[in-house]
Amino acid sequence: MFSAARDLTAASPAAKADYELIWGRQPVLEALKSGLSLVRINIHEGAKGSIINEILQKAGQSSVPVERIKRDKLEEKITGQNHQGVVAYTTPYAYLSVEELLQKTRQKQQIPFFLMLDHIQDPHNLGSLLRTACAVGIHGVIIPRDRACGVTPTVFKSSAGSLAYMPVARTVNLAREMDYLKEEGLWLMGADMSGELPFFKADFNLPLVLLLGSEGKGLSRLLREKCDYLLRIPMQGAVSSFNVAVAGGIIIYEVFRRRSLQK
Repeated sequence: MFSAARDLTAASPAAKADYELIWGRQPVLEALKSGLSLVRINIHEGAKGSIINEILQKAGQSSVPVERIKRDKLEEKITGQNHQGVVAYTTPYAYLSVEELLQKTRQKQQIPFFLMLDHIQDPHNLGSLLRTACAVGIHGVIIPRDRACGVTPTVFKSSAGSLAYMPVARTVNLAREMDYLKEEGLWLMGADMSGELPFFKADFNLPLVLLLGSEGKGLSRLLREKCDYLLRIPMQGAVSSFNVAVAGGIIIYEVFRRRSLQK
């Protein structure tokens, strides 16, 4: 989603501030639909189509300035990326705290369902998980500040714009946040190949934090020990494990299915 940028307009007082970039037709459109704060949109002067028309319409409704520019100027802003002729400026992504995430969820008077990611490195995996989380109405995603993928242009693109709707909290210490959430009445369930409980037997109609481990290493020992339950996905084929985004999607949709039956 985001790439550092400067030189918005020479005359604007805000031009000295750093901005970040979103690119791609669908991501920019979703950013407009979600109400994400966009400062300006650049569109290749030859770009056409239904999504371009919708971007222009939504930008007009939101009073976001749009400028048609030549392709070489657009390429200067986004080098080597599939921008599809559309680039938008936005202010830097605003992470929430875990406390803010929980407070916003409680205001909705819904059973909390958070996703906590233990040092996911691949932006495509993070983007895919954000897209799945958004599709089922997860209330927020929690990621560590260090040694993990944060909100990036590739993440936004991989999420197909879902990141515009999904609040993300970033923290310096996942273990400490687990303690805090447990004190606040949430149950911690981690996905782990050695888990004692098949995921389809778990009680998901509880205030829940689902933990997913990093690619290759899985959940760290400390986080595993802090979980109330460790869930496994039973398998009997030749493949012994799933990609983290696939494994997460399987369990997330089981939570969604189970909670839907209670409505």
